[in-house]
Amino acid sequence: MFSFRKVSSTAVIALLMTALLPTWSTAKEAKDTTAPKATAKKAPKKAAKATSKAAPKKASADAKEQVKEPAQEQAKPAESRTAASQPAESQTVLRVNGTTITRLELDRAVKIMLAQNQVQQPLPPETMKQAENDVLEQLTAAELLYQEASKLAVQDLDKQIAEKVAQNRSKFGSDADFEEALKGIDMTLKDMNDFTRKDIVINNFIEKQFSTKTAATEAEARKFYDENLEQYFKKPETAQASHILISIDEKASAEDRKKAKEKAEAILKRVKGGEDFAALAKSDSSCPSSSQGGDLGTFTRGQMVPAFESATFALKPGEVSGVVETQFGYHIIKLTSKQEAATEKFENVKEKITEVLKREKVQQELSTFIDGLKKSAKIEKL
Repeated sequence: MFSFRKVSSTAVIALLMTALLPTWSTAKEAKDTTAPKATAKKAPKKAAKATSKAAPKKASADAKEQVKEPAQEQAKPAESRTAASQPAESQTVLRVNGTTITRLELDRAVKIMLAQNQVQQPLPPETMKQAENDVLEQLTAAELLYQEASKLAVQDLDKQIAEKVAQNRSKFGSDADFEEALKGIDMTLKDMNDFTRKDIVINNFIEKQFSTKTAATEAEARKFYDENLEQYFKKPETAQASHILISIDEKASAEDRKKAKEKAEAILKRVKGGEDFAALAKSDSSCPSSSQGGDLGTFTRGQMVPAFESATFALKPGEVSGVVETQFGYHIIKLTSKQEAATEKFENVKEKITEVLKREKVQQELSTFIDGLKKSAKIEKL
């Protein structure tokens, strides 16, 4: 089941701050602009077959919708029925030490979280309920942290807020675009200022109380490097290539296969004669990658069928193969670039590893701190 439990306690705070606007806008833009490409890359079941041994399976989640009995609805306290009829901005779903979190705030956080994780909607009712519960936990942690962080003074706080909001505004072409993005996540300019204030206050607290007091040693970094060498620091040999595919049916006759091969050989002559490879791919390739001029992107050994892989990795950048036969048809392959296998040296990644380990330590200490706050807090889930 879809879950946000793995998200850190401060993730929702970061999520609701000014950084969210460009994130939301980018996610929306990506959704709008990549749909054709997604179709083009999926359609390669002929191309996917021609370029990959296995296609990733989509994750699916089945959820049964719970049906409320009329008697249960009638049994609800009058207060609950009244609250349900209130506008979202005034419906209280949680109180944390007396501070209210409204239905609007919850819905907004869920919407942003789903957008950031590029989750297809609508979600099944049970899955959405789980997402809401997980986000409520994060909002609770964020509010507790903010209440504690507010005890530390922040120098020039109002100035910092104004600068950060202005910086976020500058990422949009116009005020109208900015307002549209705000509206898209049910946020007003006042909300943005409030959330930016929380962001700055909390980051100031984390920096002073945790980050400056935490460090990772070189020995710890070396241990991490040695234990994760294969997974993170060995880079496999990769190739970026384009191809033109003249596909054939699995049950094609010998005559049909002969005609397909002759067509591929004729196209190869045109390529050798100087015609543009990408243009020929667009006009003659039966692979959906034709819309990208035959570009298949970057891949490693083991991702392609053997004959295609062998021919590709045998080429030098810029070279074009002969006609390569696979079970999917006849390919003409052009190698764009190739990277040899390599291992990152410890000295080159030591600083990055140390920073990652430090962040993990800070997160662990912060989580323990928030758990302590929860024990003494008055949390009312309504």
